Order: sequence, then C-alpha cells, then structure tokens
Amino acid sequence: MNFEELMPTLIDYGIQWGLVFLKAIAIFVIGRIAAGVITNILNRVMKRSKMDDMLRKFIRNIAYAALMVFVVIATISSLGIQTASLVAILGAAGLAIGLALQGSLANFAAGVLMILFRPYKLGDLVEVAGTTGFVEEVDILTTSLRMPDKTKVVIPNGQIMDAKIINYMDSPVRRLDLVAGISYGDDIDKARDVLMDAVRASDYVLDEPKPTVTVASLGDSSVNLAVRSWIKSSDYAPASHEVTERIKKALDANGISIPFPQRDVHIYKHDDD
Repeated sequence: MNFEELMPTLIDYGIQWGLVFLKAIAIFVIGRIAAGVITNILNRVMKRSKMDDMLRKFIRNIAYAALMVFVVIATISSLGIQTASLVAILGAAGLAIGLALQGSLANFAAGVLMILFRPYKLGDLVEVAGTTGFVEEVDILTTSLRMPDKTKVVIPNGQIMDAKIINYMDSPVRRLDLVAGISYGDDIDKARDVLMDAVRASDYVLDEPKPTVTVASLGDSSVNLAVRSWIKSSDYAPASHEVTERIKKALDANGISIPFPQRDVHIYKHDDD
C-alpha cells in the first residue's frame, strides 16, 4: 500500500483521535470551571452560616481537590482508558508515594486535627514552633503567619502540632506585666502611688480588673516593683510601649530614680611584713 492509499486512513484516524482529544480537553476545562463555581457557592453558603473562617477555607480547599480528582478521572475515561485498572494502578502508586511522603501525610493529619480542635483562628496572635505572628491562613499542609514587619512565614502543620502552641488572643483581655526598678533610698509608697497614677492615665488600661503595683524582688541595685494592668488583647503592643513611656516620665517628674547597676569594691592594704 503506497502513501496515497494510506493517506485517507491516516486522515480518518487523525480526525477521530483529534475529536477525542478535543472532547477530553473540553471535559477538563468545563469540569475545572464547574469545580470552581461549586466551590465558590459552597464557600458563600458557609460564610452566610457564619462558619469559622479557618474551617471554611479548609473545607473549601478539600472540596476543590476532591472535585478536581473526579474531573481528571472523567477526562482520562473520555480518552478510552479503563478507569478501573487506572484506579488500581493509582492505588498502588499512592501507597508507594504515601510511604515516600510520610512527612506530608503527617502535616495533612495535623491540619485536620487543628481544624477539629481549633487552638487558634484566623487573625490570632500566636507563638508556634518558636515563631510569633498573626495567623493568616491554614492550608491542608501548612499554616501561614504574618509577622509584625509584614513578612510571611509558612510552617508545616506537623511541626505546629508537635510543639507548644501559645495563643495570645484566646481571651479578649490580657494582663500587661511590667517591672520598674527604684533606688533603695526612695519611698516605696510614693513610688507605688506615682506608678498607679501613670498606669491609670493610659487609655489602653481597663478599669476592671484594677491595676496593681507590688514589690516583686529586692535586686542587687534596685527595689523592683511589678506593675500589672489589664488591656485588650488586640492592644498589647501599643499599650506596652505607651505605659512603659508613662512610667519613665512619671518617675522622672517625681524625682524617683531608676538606678544603674552598681557594685561596691573594697580595697584592703596589706603590709609586706
């Protein structure tokens, strides 16, 4: 059979397989668009039900991934490939990949646990895996923190669940602990009154619970007074800076010194004899 006789057959096969591939591409594109639409509808429904943002985003990501799996299977099936044998092959491959990616599976399991127990929510200031920042996003495998300088830190969920989690915004109010050192020659009662007036003058400090000033310790060079007040958790950073400045200015205005570290040196003279 020469090329001229073979040409019509090749054209027929080309048209046939071309239509098959076009059909597969159309199924994938339309399926991907449909998965996005369904996911967006689900996201809006969850938002209207006032579901927690972290849980809502997690469910949205899982739903989109599951829909895309069905789209890919439908696309492959349209090419004439037996999906039953493909699923068996994918299952065996998945087992091998799972063994190779144990760390990623552990991160996924940790992400599910965090969604279930919710030790923090989006926007909370937390300390996890030795890093402190605001929770920006919780994905299937990782958690993203936004640092105070606006840099982004991504931490695997497995590391978070294996370490201590500190949530600084779990309660609407938080205690602000500061220490002010005064000289041993200063009047403690006067210093306490000055510090109390300085703390109460701050707009950040709440009236209830009431602030307190107590003697914390007798240091080498100073009497250390513990200044404790209650503020809104969201105001912690600016409140800490503002109250500290008020304390320093109030002590200076009332002639109460903040002593520097000092050491007494005694020199003894010994006769050579």
